Amino acid sequence: MSKFIALYNPFSDCGNGEKSARRLDELSLPEEISYVDITGISSYQTFFGSLSDNDALVICGGDGTLNRFINDAGPLVLKKQVYYYACGTGNDFLRDIEHPQDGKPVNITEYLQGLPVVKVKGKEYLFLNNVGFGIDGYCTQVGDEMRSAGKTKINYAGIAIKGILGKFHPVNAVVTVDGNKHAYRKLWLAPTMKGRYYGGGMMAAPDQDRNSKDGSVSVMVYHTGSKLKALTAFPSIFKGEHTKHKKMVEIFKGHDIHVTFDRPCPLQIDGETILDVTEYEVHAGKTRT
Repeated sequence: MSKFIALYNPFSDCGNGEKSARRLDELSLPEEISYVDITGISSYQTFFGSLSDNDALVICGGDGTLNRFINDAGPLVLKKQVYYYACGTGNDFLRDIEHPQDGKPVNITEYLQGLPVVKVKGKEYLFLNNVGFGIDGYCTQVGDEMRSAGKTKINYAGIAIKGILGKFHPVNAVVTVDGNKHAYRKLWLAPTMKGRYYGGGMMAAPDQDRNSKDGSVSVMVYHTGSKLKALTAFPSIFKGEHTKHKKMVEIFKGHDIHVTFDRPCPLQIDGETILDVTEYEVHAGKTRT
C-alpha cells in the first residue's frame, strides 16, 4: 500500500501548521498518512534512508515551508515523488501553478528541477517563487516582527502602503541582467521572479513562465521619485497592471541577475527574511552541487 509522509511546519499558518496539515485526514485519501514535524529533521540523508519505495512526501505549509524543504533536502528532493498541501497564508506557488487552494495535494515533483539559485551574503539558496529586495523585504521583516509579537492577522499590502508613506525610503540601485547594467534612483522594488506571484497575490511579473524552456527569470524594477505615484500605482500590482506605468516599471528577462543597493535593506527569499543586505545575485536554471 502506498503511503504519504506528511511533513508539516508547526509555525506555518500563524502557528496552526500541524492542525492545518491534519486536515488531510478529512479528504479520505486512499494513501495511508504519517505525520512528521519538518523542523525536527536533523539529517535529510537519514530521513530519506528511512523511507520505503512506495512512500511519497507531502509538504504541508506555505511558501516558506517549501523553501526550507528544497534547501535543507537539496538534491535528495529528486529521489521521491513530492506533493504539496497548502497550509500557509500566502500560497503564491500554488497560485502560480493554478491549482485550487482548497484541493487535494498536488504533485509538484516536476517543479523542483532546475531551480534558480540566489547568492546573498556569501551563501546560496534555491528558490521557487522569488527573491524580493526593497519594500517587499521590508514587509516580510515587519511581518516577522508582528508574528513574534503574537499577531495572527498580517496584511502585507497594508504594511507596504505604510512603508511607501514614510517608513521605507527608496534606494539608488544598479540592476544588471546578463551583463547589461541599468542604474536607478529612488527605487522601491527589484524582485527576481521564478513565478508570477509573490506577497500573497501580487502579480509582479505577469509574463513570467516558471516552465519556460530556457529557464529564464524576470526582474521587475519599480522606481519613481514621487511617493504619490508609487502609492497610486501600487494596488495595480495585484492584477499585473502596474506594467502600464512604463515610466516607473520595467521588467527584464535573463539568466544572470545582479542587484546592488546603496544602503542595506531587508531581502526575502520565498517569504524568508534576511536582514542588512546590499546586493544579491541570481543564476537561473542552475542547481547547487
